[in-house]
Amino acid sequence: MSHHFIKFSDVSFTYPDGHRALKNISFTVTHGEKVALLGLNGSGKSTLLLQTNGLLMPSAGEVNIGDVPLSRQTLKIIRRSVGMVFQNPDDMLFMPTIFDDVAFGPRNMGLPENEVKRRTESALEEVGLSDVAGKAAFQLSGGQRRSAAIAAVLSMEPDILVLDEPSANLDPLARRNLINLLKSFSHTVIIATHDFSLAKELCPRAILLSDGELKADGATSEIIKSFRY
Repeated sequence: MSHHFIKFSDVSFTYPDGHRALKNISFTVTHGEKVALLGLNGSGKSTLLLQTNGLLMPSAGEVNIGDVPLSRQTLKIIRRSVGMVFQNPDDMLFMPTIFDDVAFGPRNMGLPENEVKRRTESALEEVGLSDVAGKAAFQLSGGQRRSAAIAAVLSMEPDILVLDEPSANLDPLARRNLINLLKSFSHTVIIATHDFSLAKELCPRAILLSDGELKADGATSEIIKSFRY
């Protein structure tokens, strides 16, 4: 994929119970941008994120990842391009060791074991966890588990990173380490967060959702100034 952008065009999503979670959402995140996704609980942030890699499919409208439209037929391509880090890292860590957790994706892709090893070791080094590769997730701190979940995505070598509340429940040191790690990425990034200081430090641009509608799209500092709980 030559250009790693995300484009939503009049995207709406309705859950089976009839709740309309997204209403005619349109925006583009360009190659290399870091964008914060802001809004109250229930505003549609997580629903939107899940449609960047096809865990949910739009009820109406179109999602494009680069030049590839999201569809059932393109899911494999989309999911190799978009890496998603869920809010709870324990949802992504289920193998006997952290090395196996990070290696799971590349192995599932059918890559040769030497390539799996290369990707896994590289991802663990990038997040600073090489020395705990042989430990189980429950032996790690909350910040280390968050970093391990990010490594599990990085080992897939995605073009785009999507993170849901990455700083939730982290102590100040772990939060600072996370911010420094995310600063170092050259990926296209979308971060859904309630952490305004993280958003301002990492993301020059923010998108504000409210009740499933896009209410603002612009400079993060300006949107946060006008934000009202």
